[in-house]
Formats: sequence, C-alpha cells, structure tokens
Amino acid sequence: MPLAMVFGAVFYPWMGYITFLSPYLIFLMLFITYCKLTPHDFKPSKFELCLLGVQMLLAALAYGLTFFWNRTLAEGVFICVFIPTATAAPVITSMLGGSISKVATYSLLCNATVAVTGPIVLAALGDHPEITFSESFLLILKQVFPLILAPLALAMLMRKFTPKLHSKVVGMQQLSFYLWVVSLLIVVGSCTSFAIQNWTPETTGTMILLALGALIVCLLQFKIGRKIGNRFGDTVSGGQSLGQKNTVLAVWLALAYLNPMASIAPAAYVAWQNLINSWQLMRHQSKMEILKPTV
Repeated sequence: MPLAMVFGAVFYPWMGYITFLSPYLIFLMLFITYCKLTPHDFKPSKFELCLLGVQMLLAALAYGLTFFWNRTLAEGVFICVFIPTATAAPVITSMLGGSISKVATYSLLCNATVAVTGPIVLAALGDHPEITFSESFLLILKQVFPLILAPLALAMLMRKFTPKLHSKVVGMQQLSFYLWVVSLLIVVGSCTSFAIQNWTPETTGTMILLALGALIVCLLQFKIGRKIGNRFGDTVSGGQSLGQKNTVLAVWLALAYLNPMASIAPAAYVAWQNLINSWQLMRHQSKMEILKPTV
C-alpha cells in the first residue's frame, strides 16, 4: 500500500488516463463487501447516531476555531470533517475485522444527512450564491448515492435470486484489497497532480497550513471515532466511520462552494487517511500472523 501511494505520486502525470476507473473500482469493492451482509444488518442504533452528532459538532468546532485566523484554512478543515464516510470504508473495516454492517449503515445515514444539509450549510459558508439548493442537492445525490445504493441493491438481489453465484462472490473478499490498492494509486496520483497544478510561490504557506490542518483533523477523527466505537464494543468500526472520508466529494464541494484553495485540505487528507489505513492493516496483519497456530 505505501508502494502504491509512492507509485501514484511519482507517476501522477499518467494517472489521468486511468482516473475514469475509480468509480467502477469502488462499485466492485462495495459490491463484493456488501455480499457479506443481509437486509437485517442495516439497523441504525445509538452507535451511528452518536457518531453523526459528534461529526457535525466537530465540523462546527473546526470552522469556528480557525475562522478568525485564516478563513481558507477554516473552510478546508471544515470540509474534511463535514463530508460523509468514504464509500470504501466498509471494505477497509472488513479487512481490519470490524463490523461491515455498522459502517455501511453509518455511511448511508451520513451521506443522506450531508445530501440534505450540505447545500444549506455550504451555501451559507461559501461564495457561490448562484448555485441553487435544488441544483446542489441533485449534484450531491448524483455524486454519492449511485456508488452506495447500486452495489448494495445488486448484492441483495443476487442473494435472493442467484444464491450460488452470491456464495462465490462472498468467497472473493480478498479481491477487495487489490481493488483498493489500485484505487489508492489512482487517487494519490490525481491529488498530487491537483496540488502541483494549483501551486504558486504565494500560496505555499496556505497550502502547508491546509495540509497540516487536514492531518490534525484526520488524526482527531480516527482517535475520537475509535473512542466512541470502544464504548459500543467495536473500536475499528468507530474509527473507520468517523475517520475515513469521501475526499473526492470533498474536493468537488470545496471547488463548487468554497475558496478553491480550500480543496487542498481534502486532497492532503487522502494521503493522511491512507497512511493511517496502511499502518492499521500492516499492524492487523502482524497480529494475525502472531495468533496463527503453529504446526
């Protein structure tokens, strides 16, 4: 995984040729992961509601505490917290031994909340009053929900009508990991290209602040999420639900509503969250190797 990130950063000029693959890879990853679920697994509980309340509170605090210092920084860290859980979060959660159903349920709940409140909140913070509520609402729905609901619906239909094929897909869970590595390579390359294209000597200081701000809120969200998850008996699911973000959507929202420079924060968040995910997966793998019985 670290090699995939390095490869994506080094060969970023060519990532544009395969960027179109990202939504298809995400769709496949979620489809394979969702095949492990049943309709009864989607039950919102205190766990998801607690996470959602904390996420909205953290977003408000992130903006309020930095606004009077640097508005661009405030917008950047705000969008890194406000955006919903990454569509790939259930995949990583599964690899780490957490509850796919909890993260999938929270992802649906969080995305629905952002789809409804996002246009209002971002229109109030940003400088693009020409974008109407209905336009932005439909754009967010178009960006987010097909990637979440379509693979889930397909997995449920396959479970009901083609159980043999469904069982085969359930046994292919390891494929999600390799799809995620390729997705990681593409995303890192795209974000590197984005940062280089928007760099000027005058913006260096702001870009560094945005990258550091993204790192701080990334670490906080993983830490707080794990604390909440621990209270409900699932540390991994809490950390991934709150910490792993849909950064592609975040970049788009920042460009559409806020100071375009603020989009550097979610672009940097890509690197931070995937470094954390890589470390967690390597640590989890090491633990599994230790626990593996010897012959």
